[in-house]
Amino acid sequence: MLYTCQQGKVSRRVGRWRVEQPTAVARRGRLNRDRVLLAAVSLADEAGIESLSMRRLAQDLDVVPMALYKHVANKDELLDGMMDVLIREIQAPTRDIDWQNAVRMTALSARRALLRHPWARQLLESRTSMTPTALQYMDSVIGIFRAGGFSIDLTHHVMHALGSRIWGFTQELFDDSSRKTEAPAEQTAAAAAAHKQMAERYPNVSAVALSATHDEGSVVGQGCDDQFEFEFALDLALAGFERLQKQGWTSKQAKLEAREATGGANLTMPAER
Repeated sequence: MLYTCQQGKVSRRVGRWRVEQPTAVARRGRLNRDRVLLAAVSLADEAGIESLSMRRLAQDLDVVPMALYKHVANKDELLDGMMDVLIREIQAPTRDIDWQNAVRMTALSARRALLRHPWARQLLESRTSMTPTALQYMDSVIGIFRAGGFSIDLTHHVMHALGSRIWGFTQELFDDSSRKTEAPAEQTAAAAAAHKQMAERYPNVSAVALSATHDEGSVVGQGCDDQFEFEFALDLALAGFERLQKQGWTSKQAKLEAREATGGANLTMPAER
């Protein structure tokens, strides 16, 4: 009996006959970059981005770790690829709508993608450079404003104002989402006492914090509805952009007016000078 190796198959010769038998690689599907990235996304969805490692991913794919390096050079390239997978889930707006609705639809689609992958925000914030896929996404968003009649100058500033919202999340100064766990009864009682004391010291903060409907999945804060807060801020920004665009706003004129209003004082922060 003679065995000869071929791509994805083992040929077994029995007398004058040759029987083709699939190898283990062929049975589980050929490994490629897309399959590696999708498996990494699935693993992060199930176990969290902290649990992701090349060794763990190789186990899930039933391959040796070195097999992964044929498709991703290292873990950083793997994470960049996972970001690309996420970005490709963002739906492009239809062509028959105005710029305001197009930007809104894009941002909300990005938000839905992030909600499907709870680890995605952490990954996006950790990246120090953009992949071609990320640049293409940013280019398309800028293109929406330009097609809507925005100048390069105004587009530059509205992109800064949108910030992380175009990626589907907002950056809160005090994000306490990581501390939301079931607390023992004694801790709950202590928290109630602390809240009472806080209400006495800071009545306005307490009144605002307790006025909203509670959202269990909130990352903004207890008592806040994440989705509503996201859409509220987005719509407020878009309305402001529209007003500036109709006014023919320019940064040069705005800076001149600000300087005149302050008697010529320089309002930039030290790091901006």
